[in-house]
Amino acid sequence: MSPGASVFLWINGLAGRFAPLDYLMRVIASDYFMIVLMCAIMLVMWFGTSDLKTRERDQKAIICAAIGLGLSNVWVNLINNVYFWPRPFDAGHAVNLIFYRPPDPSFPSNTAAVTFAIATAVFMANRRMGGVFYIMAATMGFSRVFVGVHYPVDILGGAALGSATSFVAFKLFHWSEPLPSCLVWLGRRLYLM
Repeated sequence: MSPGASVFLWINGLAGRFAPLDYLMRVIASDYFMIVLMCAIMLVMWFGTSDLKTRERDQKAIICAAIGLGLSNVWVNLINNVYFWPRPFDAGHAVNLIFYRPPDPSFPSNTAAVTFAIATAVFMANRRMGGVFYIMAATMGFSRVFVGVHYPVDILGGAALGSATSFVAFKLFHWSEPLPSCLVWLGRRLYLM
């Protein structure tokens, strides 16, 4: 048995032992909970401060997060069209599956790519909030292994893909100044920011 499979079986072996923990992990592992929570926090960051410099910094980071999120989805779909990596419950492992059976490939994890793309973009501009977002992304990744729908390597691959995509998007966004500042200025004139 590979080390990755044994780590998966150890984490997934925790499932089914304590019903409240199983319920919490299913909620966190859902396709939308953590992503919607991150978006709600970004909405507060978008409008939440009266300091224009801090607000502009956060708004640019959130725009980069949206770009990174979108590009991460494109990369995951391209990889999935080239290679189909089976889910743990399809690979013959004794899985404690306490979640629905996603039909798409396991590697890379799309949810990890999206949440780490958001976390990386926010971290590049706001270390404190980015750290919170990284904890949220890691928690979601752990929960996806716990409920039996991803291997740890799927999460790590998605995290690396999402982080790299947002890092590049952030750098390109800032290298293209003054265009981002003009977009922020236009958004303010249209009462969007």
